[in-house]
Amino acid sequence: MRTGSRLKPGAHKDNRIGWGFAAPFAILFGLFLVWPVIHGLYLSFTGQSLTGSGGELIGVANYAEAFADGDMWRSMANTLWFTVLSTIPLVVIALLLALLVNTGLPGQWLWRLSFFLPYLLASTVVSLFWIQLYSPTLGPINNVLATVGLPQPAWLQDPNTAMIAVVATTVWWTVGFNFLLYLAALQNIPDQQYEAASLDGAGRWRSLLSITIPQLGPTTGLIVILQVLASLKVFDQIYQMTTGGPAGSTRSAVQYIFDTGFTGYRFGYSSAISYIFFALIIVISVAQFAIAAQRRKGAQR
Repeated sequence: MRTGSRLKPGAHKDNRIGWGFAAPFAILFGLFLVWPVIHGLYLSFTGQSLTGSGGELIGVANYAEAFADGDMWRSMANTLWFTVLSTIPLVVIALLLALLVNTGLPGQWLWRLSFFLPYLLASTVVSLFWIQLYSPTLGPINNVLATVGLPQPAWLQDPNTAMIAVVATTVWWTVGFNFLLYLAALQNIPDQQYEAASLDGAGRWRSLLSITIPQLGPTTGLIVILQVLASLKVFDQIYQMTTGGPAGSTRSAVQYIFDTGFTGYRFGYSSAISYIFFALIIVISVAQFAIAAQRRKGAQR
């Protein structure tokens, strides 16, 4: 009977070599992730300014001010509204495009390239391109609307349409990534399942509802989680297309943090808002994982 364990000869040397390989990553991880998180949390309890003054501790005053800040809550609401408006079409349209390509259309490489190519563009290029499309006087979108006798809104200057315009831009820009995930999942579904369903008299719609959609459940869950997290962090296209306007109707939480810290020079206060927003993301992520786990349990019964 063994009463203990002994390290094999050379094990200590192997451990040192292993730690040596891991050390560069561990150092960079600590410097650029762990330390900024700790330092940012410390700043949230200070009155630190971008000018370097006000570094003394002030307790939870920043958090108390943030919870009473109507502009902060409005930016949070804008972010959640953008997330809802963008996530649904980015899932549904990606699925429809993948189903279309998976039917065996000729020139599949061209379809895949066409759907995925916008995702490779920089946010600045995408924003400038769509700003021109949305131009109230020279934009082709309003020119088409005028041709058919419909109203021509000022897309990015009207609080009622600015968020919708940004969402449409985001869908066009990023749907290609979700499309590829769905297409890969579709191509991994065994053909034997469709053949067996066909022998049982199932048509295309029945196969789609009974085989394809259930088999894509894990992929859909992954896409929804990734998309929600990405939408909550939205900043680039909104800042470049509307600068958060008009009248703050599109200002996201990340932009409000940026404006507070780098325009208002209030590092401590912007840090507090950052951690409130971080807590919100954690709550949403935990809720998503809980819902996904519950669905998996229901499917296994």
